[in-house]
Amino acid sequence: MSLINNSFYQDIKELLHSAKSRVYQTINATMTQTYYEIGKRIVEEEQGGEIRAEYGKSLLKLLSIELSNEFGKGFSVDNLENMRRFYLTFSNSETLSRKFELSWSHYIFLTRIENADERNFYEIEAIENSWSLRELKRQFDTGLFERLSLSKDKSKVKELAIQGQIVQSVDDMIKDPYILEFVGLPELSNYSESDLEQKLIDKLEHFLLELGKGFTFVARQKRLTIDEKHFKVDLVFYNRLLKSFVIIDLKIGELKHQDIGQMIMYVNYFDRYEKTEEENPTVGIILCKDKSKTLVELTLPKDNNQIYASKYLTVLPNKEEFRKLLEEGE
Repeated sequence: MSLINNSFYQDIKELLHSAKSRVYQTINATMTQTYYEIGKRIVEEEQGGEIRAEYGKSLLKLLSIELSNEFGKGFSVDNLENMRRFYLTFSNSETLSRKFELSWSHYIFLTRIENADERNFYEIEAIENSWSLRELKRQFDTGLFERLSLSKDKSKVKELAIQGQIVQSVDDMIKDPYILEFVGLPELSNYSESDLEQKLIDKLEHFLLELGKGFTFVARQKRLTIDEKHFKVDLVFYNRLLKSFVIIDLKIGELKHQDIGQMIMYVNYFDRYEKTEEENPTVGIILCKDKSKTLVELTLPKDNNQIYASKYLTVLPNKEEFRKLLEEGE
């Protein structure tokens, strides 16, 4: 039997894990900055050569041999080309004024995003939300930047590139469509609303990431009683940035006006019986397989800022399908 107090031992373990993490982050940041500087030296050397294209090719090969002999793996021609591209992609005054806070793998991926505004947005979001490389790739593949840009004018899209996603109003939070490929339900399979709900609960961490910033899970199948009649709200969340409840209803078919009416009732109930005076009005989101934009506009009041209907996809669309979806949204 150990004579060491368990809580004392756990405290020491946490200190060591924390220190190890900080050391790793420091090493990673230092190496990323170093790769940037190597890329810079390569570009400067190429620009000084008389025959740039030919000199550039031979330069990377010779440099790869020399560095590999002295420092070991990590300096292949491809990796040196990555460093060169890294410098060319991020060599602007705005970037030079701050540190590189992501891993080298993150930055290799970011250099492949051609649109500078889009690239800046994903870099900011990856840093602020501590996205893994896998999550960064997923957010890019699901077109987060395009989906958030849909309802914004040019100045607001530019703000996304400079500041990332800022949630100040409900409209800043809503997406259309929502991409739920992580649930693993084939597009044409037969599944019920309860099946979809269970899959979302099973993959709650992924769903929270897809919903966006500030969300916390509150309840599923929340029971509401009105005049001795019982109703159940599929999913209830709270958004701490907006200080409001967000209730979600799942519809596996085409949206009907009765579905909107039901959501209006749910929202009114939460506003009257659940939220406090300090909290903002409840938001209702109906996630549906299909919807008529005209039906939604005719059913909801013109000044609506509480009820939203968005499509969802359980399969990640290809680029052409995704482009079509965004055009439909516009």
